[in-house]
Amino acid sequence: SPALFILLFYFILVGHWCYRTQKCEQPQCEDPPRWHQVSAACKGDKQSPVNIVTKNVVYDKSLKPLTFEGYDVKDSAQWTLENNGHTVKVALSASPKIGGGGLSRKYKAVEFHLHWGVPGEPQNIPGSEHSIDGEKYPMELHIVHIREDASDVTDAKKSPGGVAVLAFFIKADEENTKYATLLSKLENIPYSGLTAQVDALPLSSLIPPEDDLSRYYRYEGSLTSPDCYEGVIWTVFEKPVELSLAQLSQFSALHFGEDNKSTPMTENFRPVQPLKGRTVLWSGAAMALPRAKLLLLALALTCILSSL
Repeated sequence: SPALFILLFYFILVGHWCYRTQKCEQPQCEDPPRWHQVSAACKGDKQSPVNIVTKNVVYDKSLKPLTFEGYDVKDSAQWTLENNGHTVKVALSASPKIGGGGLSRKYKAVEFHLHWGVPGEPQNIPGSEHSIDGEKYPMELHIVHIREDASDVTDAKKSPGGVAVLAFFIKADEENTKYATLLSKLENIPYSGLTAQVDALPLSSLIPPEDDLSRYYRYEGSLTSPDCYEGVIWTVFEKPVELSLAQLSQFSALHFGEDNKSTPMTENFRPVQPLKGRTVLWSGAAMALPRAKLLLLALALTCILSSL
């Protein structure tokens, strides 16, 4: 009956979220300002991403360098690279872990994905989700972890602090050969629902060297797409990953929909959310202090020598 058809049509539409760039093609989908229609949590008080204002961050001495377990080990199985209609996502079968760094428990990595602006214009239309003093990067990598005693993401979400995400900015600079194989497979997954197999890499090869990971920001937030679960511990690293302009432009092969008439996958990021009284913590002052002391020492030495 027509009434049943309308009802079915309604149920198909309700709960369908999208990014702003998809609204022309799918006017009924809920874009970021209306994600609360899909999940009420998207209007909560601890939403992500945020703009990190460096003069307002609070140094926390407990934020020591994180420990990375199994990050240097290659997954025994191939990775499945997926265009899920929102981003490129890789599910992990092995479980590298993170600990320390002010975390109250260990977390195991379950997947990683990316957010970007317009791949061909990374400087003009950057697409990182977090920003530093209002400045955005071309792209952002998220490695999603769940508490090690949880069976999956759904189970982890049952408690606050169930999920921990490591966020890495990606800037346009030198070619990154470690990403070459992964990025070459993007042309095999242009449309939503397509997957491609790719040889696994150690997760450590996708991020800066461990020595460069002691400076980071930490705050309590949410997932950056519906259901916007609040209870995510965010670690946003200062040191960015580098990809070349040509490598970034490989993401131009992707579409949100199931054919080449669908919208190109661009600007798949959520706008920054209000802090609403939250504090962003910073680990970096522990490293900055010795440099300041060295500078004072150098100045003092200059004064002594000039007075001789």
